[in-house]
Amino acid sequence: MAWAGLRGNGSACLQSALLSQPPVSAPISLQQLTDQLNSLENEAAAAIQQAVAASELEDLRVGLLGKKGRLSAVLGAMGKLPGEERPLVGQRANRLKELVQSLLNQRLETVKQGALTERLQRERLDVTAPCRYGPPGHRHPLISTIEEIVDIFAGLGYRVAEGPEIETDHYNFSALNIPEHHPARDMQDTFYLGGDRLLRTHTSPVQIRHLEANPPPVRIVAPGRVYRRDAVDATHSPVFHQVEVLALDEGLDFSHLRGTVTTFLQHFFGDLPVRFRASYFPFTEPSAEVDVQWRGRWLEVMGCGMVDPAVLEGLGLDPNRWSGFAAGLGVERFCMVRHGIDDIRRLFTSDLRFLEQF
Repeated sequence: MAWAGLRGNGSACLQSALLSQPPVSAPISLQQLTDQLNSLENEAAAAIQQAVAASELEDLRVGLLGKKGRLSAVLGAMGKLPGEERPLVGQRANRLKELVQSLLNQRLETVKQGALTERLQRERLDVTAPCRYGPPGHRHPLISTIEEIVDIFAGLGYRVAEGPEIETDHYNFSALNIPEHHPARDMQDTFYLGGDRLLRTHTSPVQIRHLEANPPPVRIVAPGRVYRRDAVDATHSPVFHQVEVLALDEGLDFSHLRGTVTTFLQHFFGDLPVRFRASYFPFTEPSAEVDVQWRGRWLEVMGCGMVDPAVLEGLGLDPNRWSGFAAGLGVERFCMVRHGIDDIRRLFTSDLRFLEQF
């Protein structure tokens, strides 16, 4: 069979000629079909090599191996051969089909890699170039809430203290009057890291570390990230933030605690009713939960109490001379109440549609 028109100058001409369907002459011989398959192999290899796009390769695949493709046309003439010669043509055709498919796959991979390289080069960014425009940023609502809380306490004479997020059992529990097997440990399901280390469950260890290094009187506010094994839902997260305050001096009593907490809450929420309810914390005695009347209902916002004498004795301080109070709050709760956020998970999703509201 003659392959007319294969002398074009480009890939398109070669493919067009390759995919044309010249009529199969009759009668046909084994040698003629073999020559046609050999010629088809050479022309197919050349056309595949010249293809520069995935769409061209798909057209070649259909034109060569499809039901109405060139290979099918050659095989259609195989029925005119004697029975003993047909398997020879069939075997040759199968080898050709496997070869063409392999060449198509290899070329497709090359074309894709070339397109990727070209795209990477075209879209390459010069990270050293000066920025033309950057949208203005702003503080995350959690960060701005922490800063506001700290500013209020700073105005009351407190200074910021910080400590490590990876703590020891001693600072996180024992030094706070929570010995091993104490039921209070069940209140704070803990991430243990092996050995004596854990992720702190509250920022109270900062108070112990500060008192070890700084004799009273002290007034500190300790903001920071804490961790507990809470199931994630609308009001719980295994990672959240706390702010705790500690005041230790001679002659401090519950009236000082009440006045400090009430002043802080009214600065943050406005002139709202505040109430104290008796509660329990292992490191304070007496202890209280604090509520504010927010939009017609009482809302629990923080816990507080007088520092337990056992904590002072563990630090080598005389509880007959020194007394103090501590209070702690969850920043996420304050942020959600202030801004009317209904799901704590929104604070950790980095969704700009949400964050740009603040």
